[in-house]
Amino acid sequence: MTETTIDETVRTPGPSAEEAKALAKPSGLARVVSLVLPGVGHILAGRPFAGMWLVLAWGALLGSTWLGWEAITGIRDTGTLDDWVALASLVAGLLITWLWAQRDLARGPSKAAAVGDSQWRIAGRHLRRDPLALAGAAVMVVLYLIAVLAPFLAPYDPIAQGDIVATGYMSPSWQHWFGTDRFGRDVLTRMIYGARISLTIGFVAVAISIVLGTLVGAAAGYFGGWIDAALMRFTDMVLAFPRLILLIMIVALFGASIPLIIIVLGLTQWPSSARLVRGEVLSLREREYVQAARALGYGDTRILMRHLVPNVLAPVIVSATLGIGNTIVMEAGLSFLGLGVQAPTPSWGNMVADGGQNLIGAWWVATFPGLAIVLSVLAFNLLGDGLRDALDPRLRS
Repeated sequence: MTETTIDETVRTPGPSAEEAKALAKPSGLARVVSLVLPGVGHILAGRPFAGMWLVLAWGALLGSTWLGWEAITGIRDTGTLDDWVALASLVAGLLITWLWAQRDLARGPSKAAAVGDSQWRIAGRHLRRDPLALAGAAVMVVLYLIAVLAPFLAPYDPIAQGDIVATGYMSPSWQHWFGTDRFGRDVLTRMIYGARISLTIGFVAVAISIVLGTLVGAAAGYFGGWIDAALMRFTDMVLAFPRLILLIMIVALFGASIPLIIIVLGLTQWPSSARLVRGEVLSLREREYVQAARALGYGDTRILMRHLVPNVLAPVIVSATLGIGNTIVMEAGLSFLGLGVQAPTPSWGNMVADGGQNLIGAWWVATFPGLAIVLSVLAFNLLGDGLRDALDPRLRS
């Protein structure tokens, strides 16, 4: 008797009437329209959900091209590495969206439905029925798109200072949508560039913590004995340290830099992932398919990487999405205390700290970056909750 892993196929009786309709080949008109306007062909072919997302993605990329056209045309003369990276990302986004639209339209949404469904496809269908999770995913994608294309979207230089007397603390207007700070710098521009710092720190730090926590938790749960005891006691020791105080001490000793902040946040966040993975592996290591792998002579590394770790990815993914929001808040707190990203480099945290000096007279300096932090954390939490409900069969309705 074998256990069904998360990437195995679950047999179904066959496509339903709705799936059979979706499997129908698109018309010639839909194909032609999709060549010019990716996503519209999906709508004409009776797939409005996929078409809507493709239209939004294509429109956002074209809008970014239009907004940054002046910077794009002058990139050969005055472009920096940052500009070239943004241009490469924009071109890659347009190309991937167009190719994905043509391939998906020609393939159809559910060819695999005729022979079976994987657990990932089932989870994907449940996720698509959760409007809050989809809204969180959309906000998250938009924020990362803004961060990558910052040189083309930002209207001003994020660190350039003008006449402080004339331009300092200007209220929101058509010239400066979110106003200016005390040095006359455009708040909207600094928020766009600050998104790069805050979102990058959150993503990379959580990636470090998830990888380290998964390895430690999987090894502890699988091997057991003294290895489990040693790893878990070390994990408990790391958890015993007050995290904020430890972060403040390390940054104060070695100085504040973005790589150091990422490493410190990543290395202090992994114990929760390790304990989560250990609990899952403890419940899986005695299953029949693991015993069969041992009987076939597979090594411990193969069993861990091919049979156990893939089956604990669902809770790990949920933990990662929730952890990114927590990391963004932690980085903002460090920057607010003056121990995070240092001026003049913008981050949402140090922008809130700058605005706190004149919260009554220039409320916009701290309010808009604060709202960006709230929005990003809310988006990651909504997506994490939706993934938890979709990936856990017990929570599916």
